[in-house]
Amino acid sequence: MLERFYPDAEAESAYGIDYSHLYKTGYRGIIFDIDNTLVPHGAPADDRAVRFFEELRENGFETLLLSNNKEPRVKSFAEKVGAKYIYKAGKPGRAGYEKAMELMKTGPENTLFVGDQLFTDVWGAKKTGIRNFLVKPIHPKEEIQIVLKRRLERIVLFFYHRTKRGGSFPSHKA
Repeated sequence: MLERFYPDAEAESAYGIDYSHLYKTGYRGIIFDIDNTLVPHGAPADDRAVRFFEELRENGFETLLLSNNKEPRVKSFAEKVGAKYIYKAGKPGRAGYEKAMELMKTGPENTLFVGDQLFTDVWGAKKTGIRNFLVKPIHPKEEIQIVLKRRLERIVLFFYHRTKRGGSFPSHKA
């Protein structure tokens, strides 16, 4: 049951993933969350983010920002980094992810998702068949609803890491 929330991969940061290797293996589009994935919550795009998106484009990637936030926040960030965007995306619903692939002209087989939350970012990508990376949140300051979700995420990640180490789930017999 918890497996539906397990990330396909984990990374310390969105900036530390080996995108050139992923490009060589056939990936062409990357969907990113913004807040606490690329910058601290609510922060504008910084020079690091701008350079990062320039490098991704130079390497042949299409990029898109997928956010549940309102348009002013998402649009200003997208304009500064030069990415397409979808605001009020309704993550973890599939529609935003599917629209993102349509805009990038990619499909689940060659699209990646990078985000910092299991119950919105990762789960939505998994439901849509997109390979996903869970990154560590950039900054601990978050809205209360996210703080509460983080507590539940710790439980899911405990079992995920235990499974990765070769442990197994206890059987639940009816």
